Amino acid sequence: MIVEWFNSIIAVFKTIQFNDVIDILAVAVIVFSLFRLVRETRAEQLLKGVVILLAVYIVSILLGLTMMTGLMRLLFEFSVLIVAIVFQPELRKALERLGKTGFWKYFNLIKSGKNNEETEAIKKAIVVTADTATLFSSSKTGALIVFEREVKLSDIAATGTIVNSDPSVALLSNIFFNKAPLHDGATIVRDGRVYAAGCILPLTDKNKDIDINLGTRHRAAVGMSEVSDAVIVVVSEETGSVSVAVNGELKRDYDRETLASYLQSLLLDDTKVYIKRSSKFSSNRKENKDEKK
Repeated sequence: MIVEWFNSIIAVFKTIQFNDVIDILAVAVIVFSLFRLVRETRAEQLLKGVVILLAVYIVSILLGLTMMTGLMRLLFEFSVLIVAIVFQPELRKALERLGKTGFWKYFNLIKSGKNNEETEAIKKAIVVTADTATLFSSSKTGALIVFEREVKLSDIAATGTIVNSDPSVALLSNIFFNKAPLHDGATIVRDGRVYAAGCILPLTDKNKDIDINLGTRHRAAVGMSEVSDAVIVVVSEETGSVSVAVNGELKRDYDRETLASYLQSLLLDDTKVYIKRSSKFSSNRKENKDEKK
């Protein structure tokens, strides 16, 4: 009996071809990715509900429950539409991750890299943001600045006011002045320019690692970084601390130099060149202060 069973298994393995192995591995990767996608999210509980419905369907067939079987069959016939509606946030996140990959760049279908003009504009925006964040930190002025990357944020910009202006400390100070009409929203920086202000960002509803003492700005920053590849700078109105949210993670307590360096590493490639310029800029400011004293 055991020998026959063993021989049948060997016979099955002999029929497996190379394309069958590829097929099995591809399905395994998809299933594994789906489990990773829904793990520790609301979709995990929904998936358990689907499994329960499937078990009810099987039991109704075995017991000959005609009406229940028909109802379950009708439900599963529309399962694709139901899954698309129920798992919409998770499906959107998965497709966004797929779209962020560098696959298309190999075919030159998406513009890669930045020209000198764009690079200089982004460098200027980084310097302005670092200077503004330092100023706001000392005065405890709340701010939320979003650096757009590959994922365009036109839908988020539409919730605010289009500015489309060169960045400056004076401009950002006016936007985030506590009595200004746009100070409660976020400012979006696109290609080194202040593109929009007073924008409404989605709040995170699944990141449980955020300090409970952090307010709406920080939760909005993390929420925006979860649904896009944007880099978000936050200045706390309560403590004056400067934080950066990217890829769903929030890092805190930056000063001017560390903030400029970190933004440089995320937004541009020539980090070392910029750090030298930034240090020189900082030392010049210190020398000027000493002269005034």
